[in-house]
Order: sequence, then structure tokens, then C-alpha cells
Amino acid sequence: MDVAALSVINTIAHVKQQAGMQVLKMVMDTSRNNSELMTQILSSAKIMEQSVNPHLGANIDIRV
Repeated sequence: MDVAALSVINTIAHVKQQAGMQVLKMVMDTSRNNSELMTQILSSAKIMEQSVNPHLGANIDIRV
């Protein structure tokens, strides 16, 4: 093989690697955003449940 062909192959491999890394970063950012959104949804659901049933968890029955 000549030097020019090796250079082209090396450049193509580098571009593929960089593209793969960018896609991986996008997936990680999307996963992070989804987990933060899910946490917010779950906390708002807990607040909603407490507003609908405010008496739940207010008293504890203990017998000795």
C-alpha cells in the first residue's frame, strides 16, 4: 500500500471514532436529562398524593 492510501484510511478511522464519541456523548446527555425529569415527576407525584390524602402518615398507632 502507498502512503496516501494509508493516510486516507487513518483519517477515515479517526472521523468514525470521533463520530462515535459524539453519539455516545449525546446518549449520555439524554440519559442524564431523562433521569432528572423522572426524579422531578416522582417528587411531584409524591406531593400530589399528599395533597389528595393529607391525613395519611400523620398518626402512628403504638401499643406497649
